[in-house]
Parts: sequence; C-alpha cells; structure tokens
Amino acid sequence: MKDIKKVVILCISVLFFVAGCRDRDKDGRILDTPTSGFIKIAIDESLRPLIDAEVMVFEALYKRADIESLYYPEADAIDALMSDSVRVAVVTRRFTEEEKDYFKEIRITPTEFDVAISAVALIVNRQNTDTLINMDQLRALLRGEISLWSQLGSKNNAGIEIVFDNPNSGLIRHLKDSVARVEKLPANAFAVENNEAVIDHVSQNENALGLIGLEWISDKEDSASNSFMKRIRVMSVAGDSAHFKPYQAYLALKYYPLARRITILSREARMGLGNGFMAFVASERGQRIVLKAGLVPVTMPLRVVEIYQKDFEIEN
Repeated sequence: MKDIKKVVILCISVLFFVAGCRDRDKDGRILDTPTSGFIKIAIDESLRPLIDAEVMVFEALYKRADIESLYYPEADAIDALMSDSVRVAVVTRRFTEEEKDYFKEIRITPTEFDVAISAVALIVNRQNTDTLINMDQLRALLRGEISLWSQLGSKNNAGIEIVFDNPNSGLIRHLKDSVARVEKLPANAFAVENNEAVIDHVSQNENALGLIGLEWISDKEDSASNSFMKRIRVMSVAGDSAHFKPYQAYLALKYYPLARRITILSREARMGLGNGFMAFVASERGQRIVLKAGLVPVTMPLRVVEIYQKDFEIEN
C-alpha cells in the first residue's frame, strides 16, 4: 500500500513539475501557445461575417483555444492594437510608417499579412432600378458635386442619401483616401450603427445609396447573406469602360474597381495564439473559408472558369 502511495505522489509531483515548466508571463500566468490559451483580437466591424467563420473553425479544431472577437470601427481597432489592449487586429490596411516607427522605438517587430481580397459594395433599394454607376460619378458623389439621382441619369429627381456604417470605419477611410481624395463627406452622407443597419436603412428608403463591406452579401450559402440580398439591389461599377458587380471572379480578375485587401496585423513578440490564428487564416483551410465566403484568397491560387454558351446544331 505504501508503494502505491509513493507512486501516486510521484505522479502528482511530475504533473505539477510539467505544468510549472510551461512558459509564463512576468506575473506568473501561463502564456498562450499558437493553438491554446485565451486572446482578444480587434476586428473591423465590416469584416464580421468572414472573421466569425474563421474563429469558429479555428476553435473547433483547437479545443483549448479561446478567441474573443472585439468588433470596432477600423480606427478604434488600430488604436486598441497600438495601445496594447489587443495583440492582433484584422483590418483593411497595413501599418503606416508612423506606426512602424513607434514599434521600432519600443523594440517590437510587428507582423502584417494580407489574407483576402474583398470590396466595397454599393447597394440601393429594391424599388430603385438605377443600378449602374462609374468611378467618376462615385467620386463626384463623395465630393458633393452630385446629389440628385437625375444627375446619375435617372428619371428620379429626388436627392441621394449616402448611408455608411461609421465615420471611423475602414470602408470610409478607403473611399475618402483612395477614391474621392477628400477629408470630409458631403452633407447628404450620414452614418448609422453598422453594416447591418446600412442594409436595413437602404431596404426601407427608396432614395438611399448604401456603402457596405462585401462580406455581408457575398456568401451564397449563408442564410443571413441571402436574406440581405432579397431586400436590396447591388450596383454595378465601371472603371474605364464596362460595369461589373463585386463578384468573386471579377475581383480575382481585377475588373471590379472598388476592391480592398483584408490584412491581419500583429504586435505579438513570440509565437502565441494571435500568430497561430494568423497562420491558420493564411493556411489552405483558412483560405478555403475565404473562398466559400465569396471573397478572393491571397495565399492560394484561384481558378476562374469562363463558360461560353453556344447553340448545338443537329445534323440530319
């Protein structure tokens, strides 16, 4: 009996020793690993449908991993990363030179990795049949030079309501900085709470033009996405000539002019759960989730198949 007790005590001692050998932080807490532990990540709210799917699959594969997704306007997500409130942010831009200089000062080498190509989608009410716009018209609209539907070639002489998610969103930053090159949007542009609220507003107002992340309407197998599509119309946008909708193939071929990249930013100085999640999204399995979501993977090839329709001739 004494020998059995000695064996049990020895086993317990070994278990405590092994547990004690795990990496710990300065306060003695066990550190997370690439596939286990707890972490908070800040995410641009417009990317919610895609990142929710990525996190769900990651946590299903790695049972000891717990990721808390915090959804913010992009500027707030970046602020959370820079202030060390989170170690990882998923946004639609890379680090600025000023941000890189800050990390040099505190001796941290940050990581940035593009994981998908998405887009800004323009949506209108189901009763609105005017669904064509070109980039010059869009720039004029965002600069306040166009404010009526009739100025876009419509028979409707009503004013255009430009609706977007948040003044600090990555979507608005992209349109202001890269498309219209303006610091301020016109008086007929206003923000609601989030992308879902933009869809709600457009579905109820015939003269509204909404700006949303493509992620909310691109997954044809998602019930929520399909429900949204029944309530609105998606506009076709022309760059130099032809008009294109934000379909996956047109993004891959660079035909749709309002494409934007989804990037994961990390300040993790070691291989923790944040970098583990980044590696997963960039992996084949993570990229297949991007593909299913109707977006374009960055780290795996995408095959675009073009189908020609031709009448068959029946020989007598």
